[in-house]
Amino acid sequence: MRKLIVSVLEALDVGMVYSADNATKGFEIFKRENPDMVIADWHMEPINGIALTLEIRKNPLSPNRMAPVVLVTGYSAMARVAQARDAGVTEFMVKPFSAHDLAKRIAHVINKPRDFIDTPTYFGPDRRRRVDADYKGPLRRASDYNDDVWSVS
Repeated sequence: MRKLIVSVLEALDVGMVYSADNATKGFEIFKRENPDMVIADWHMEPINGIALTLEIRKNPLSPNRMAPVVLVTGYSAMARVAQARDAGVTEFMVKPFSAHDLAKRIAHVINKPRDFIDTPTYFGPDRRRRVDADYKGPLRRASDYNDDVWSVS
């Protein structure tokens, strides 16, 4: 799968493509090369794509905590999607997928970047995708106004 993704990326002429056969090597390349985007597979060893995403988002040695991470997986259950989202994955792509699907995900990451959220329990892209035309302010829930961590000034 890794070789196929690399071939598709090269065919799309996206620029430099770095490849690693596991997430540990992938994070070393990420620290050294600071790529614009990471495409990871959920099922890697010795650490998986979720753990790699957490390293990118939380490790103080990460050169870019906000780098988009596209997670490729054979799992499509909602619990898995939620786990990936909560780890800070930017986009989720279920196998099998086509070159066109990968190109669409890359274009989406580039053309519609999401704001990043930094709270005591989460760092990553905003998990809300829905745009609410009636929303009128920085806070979305009534509890946001009563929480000691988030105060309105």
